[in-house]
This record gives sequence, C-alpha cells and structure tokens, in this order.
Amino acid sequence: MRTSNPVLNRLDESTWRPDRVLDVADEMTVEDVVVRTVGLLLLTGVTALLSWLFIPAAVWVPGALGGSALAALVLALVISLRGITNPLPMAGYAVIEGLLLGVASRAFELVYPGIVALAVAGTFGVFLGMALLYRARLIRATPRLARLVIGTLLGIVAISLVNLVVYLVTGRQGLVVYSLTGEVGALPYVIAVIAIIAGAFSFVLDFDLVERSVRAGRPRRYAWLCAFGLLTGLVFLYWQLLRLFSYLRR
Repeated sequence: MRTSNPVLNRLDESTWRPDRVLDVADEMTVEDVVVRTVGLLLLTGVTALLSWLFIPAAVWVPGALGGSALAALVLALVISLRGITNPLPMAGYAVIEGLLLGVASRAFELVYPGIVALAVAGTFGVFLGMALLYRARLIRATPRLARLVIGTLLGIVAISLVNLVVYLVTGRQGLVVYSLTGEVGALPYVIAVIAIIAGAFSFVLDFDLVERSVRAGRPRRYAWLCAFGLLTGLVFLYWQLLRLFSYLRR
C-alpha cells in the first residue's frame, strides 16, 4: 500500500531489503515512532512560541506563509528522495517550520482572536480521531483510498503553488486566499474543505505504513523518517484548518 505522504512513500519503496537480517533489538517499534514524533512536535511548538513572542508579525507574515509552503515541500522532497534517517535535518525542519508557524499564527490571532487554539485543537482532534478509527479497523487503507488521497493532495499542492506565485507577483487572490482579510468566494471554501478531508485520510495510509514497517522489522533509525512524515502531515492539516477558520470569521 502506497501512502500519500512522500516521506513515508520513500520509506515504503527503498529502505527495506527482505534479505537483510537484523538484530531484534535494532528493529523499530510503534513506540519509537511515537516518541520521535512527540519530540519533533515539541521542538516545533517551542520554536513557534518563541517566534510568536519575539518576531514582529506584520513584517514577516507574507514571507512566513510562502516560505512555510516552500520549506515544507523542498525539505520533504530532499529527505524522502534521499531516504535520510539522520534526525538533524528533521530537527532543522521543525525549527524552521516552528518559526514560520509562530509568526503567521500570531498574525491570524491578532485579526481573529481565538483562531489558533481552535486550529490546534482541530488538528490534534482530527489526528486522534483518525487514529481511533484506524485502530478500531473502521477505516482501512485500500488501494482505491490511496489513489484518491494521493491524487487529491497532489492536485491541492499544485494549485497552492501556482496560486501563491500568482499572488506574490500580481497580488490577486485565487483558489487559495492568502490575505488575512481578503474577500473569500465559494471556491476557496471548497478547496480548503477538500484539503482537510484529504489530509485526514492521509493519516490512515501513514498509520498503515508504519504498522507494516514495524511488522517487516525495519531498522530503528527509520522511525525518524516515519515521525517526520507524520509531522509534515500535521503541519499541512493545521494550515488548512487555520485558513478555513479565517474564511469563516470574515
């Protein structure tokens, strides 16, 4: 089963050789993935808090929004394509993303008080909800689901990148509204909702891949790659929820 997350896709395709014999003590576990995911999330959160407190929001908002999307895409591709399992680049991503999230979140909070807490709660609520549904086997990772989620997310990423370039060059809003107070038509709502749904179901594919990686006995160092993949999914979902909630408050 392929996952929609490019980081975990790379893990699935190229990091395991069936003929490799490992010491059992070196095999990754679900607990390894959980601990590393929590660690990266804490690093992102602490950095976001510091940037919230000490970086002026008004000056950095446009760069934060655009830079976050580009940093997430570039680093995810580099780490996944090279199959990097060293935690240092992942920690660097967490710090950079935390800086950008803190600046942008503070700007949204100044315009729409309470929106950040709502987006954070929504992000972890969706994540935990999908984890419980997967654990109960009420939702399964199927080839059809994988194709649908992958295609949807690729389309959203492509639309977002094109829309961002158009916005930075012309200042015109499109299918994704980057301005904090710009007028929102029907299509941005549709794009945001579809992105949130696709992001939620991508966790099901990621959970399945992590579970199968553990059963296959992949080396423990690949738990870092799994944790990084889950972090990128959570960040993507947070951005989409933050944007949707800002639309609803306008």
